[in-house]
Amino acid sequence: MMVPLSWYMVLSLAVFTIGMIGFLTRKNIIIVFMSIELMLNAVNINLISLSHYLQDLRGHILAFFIIAVAAAEAAIGLAIIIAVFRNKATAHVDEINEMQG
Repeated sequence: MMVPLSWYMVLSLAVFTIGMIGFLTRKNIIIVFMSIELMLNAVNINLISLSHYLQDLRGHILAFFIIAVAAAEAAIGLAIIIAVFRNKATAHVDEINEMQG
């Protein structure tokens, strides 16, 4: 029994919507980065499901590139968050309004 493609699209839409709402409403920078990761994972769900449906490997390959970019973004983002937290002693986006100390 195969899972219909529309179920994957609905799942991807739900995950992307949760990520978008988290990105737009939260003030903690860690949660903002987690929301960006959710949106990237929603795109990966779409790519993999459509790639499987169309019997084409290009979606799988692109998903691997997105995973690599997301890992690099998480590592660099965490380093920036730690540097900002050491200087400003806050992790709220609203309180970090300039890059200069």
